[in-house]
Amino acid sequence: MVEDEVALNHVILEELIAAGYEVRQAFDGATALQMVEERLPNLVILDWMLPGVDGLAVCRQLRREHLMPIIMLTARSEEVDRVMGLEVGADDYLVKPFAMRELPARTRAILRRFDFDTQLPAERSAETDQRPIVNGPLRIETWRRRVLLDGAEVDLTPKEWDLLVLFACNPGRAFNREFLIERIWGGDYEVFDRAVDNHMRRLRQKLGAFGDRIETVRGVGYRFVD
Repeated sequence: MVEDEVALNHVILEELIAAGYEVRQAFDGATALQMVEERLPNLVILDWMLPGVDGLAVCRQLRREHLMPIIMLTARSEEVDRVMGLEVGADDYLVKPFAMRELPARTRAILRRFDFDTQLPAERSAETDQRPIVNGPLRIETWRRRVLLDGAEVDLTPKEWDLLVLFACNPGRAFNREFLIERIWGGDYEVFDRAVDNHMRRLRQKLGAFGDRIETVRGVGYRFVD
């Protein structure tokens, strides 16, 4: 819970603890980033306006390195501000003032959408993990780097493979292009939004009708529909 208004931070803390969650508090962005590195949380609730490193910068940095969901809190209610928050990687957006019961409800809903036992193959030791990722007719065997669709093998390039595994491991999660560039191509690789779109187009084509499961999220990026 990252909120510089001390009283509000404590009220939210009590509400979330009452809902059954373990909560750690931070009152500025720099401390929040340090705490995340010390112990990875399942979810981050992040205020937009923070002293020093603001919430957008914190969100952007977390997105470069982690996949946990982020709920942003802000007094900004304009559509452009909501879009900006989503573009830097937030998964949900709550405008102040909000009903205190709404935050635990949003927290429960987001955590239900994300399966934290299923991570990217590189993070879960794909060489030894022989649990396939299965979604309808799609079967991904990470230890063999093989994709089957209705039993037929699909030939993917390395980048198409990485994109598909990322989406299949995180159904319902919207990923913006900036995060995909950082995660799939690496921060030092000169790649543009158009390159991401071209890879996504080719991946969808190779998946045929199943490729429609990968939706374009207007103004944000892409999402895999479970």
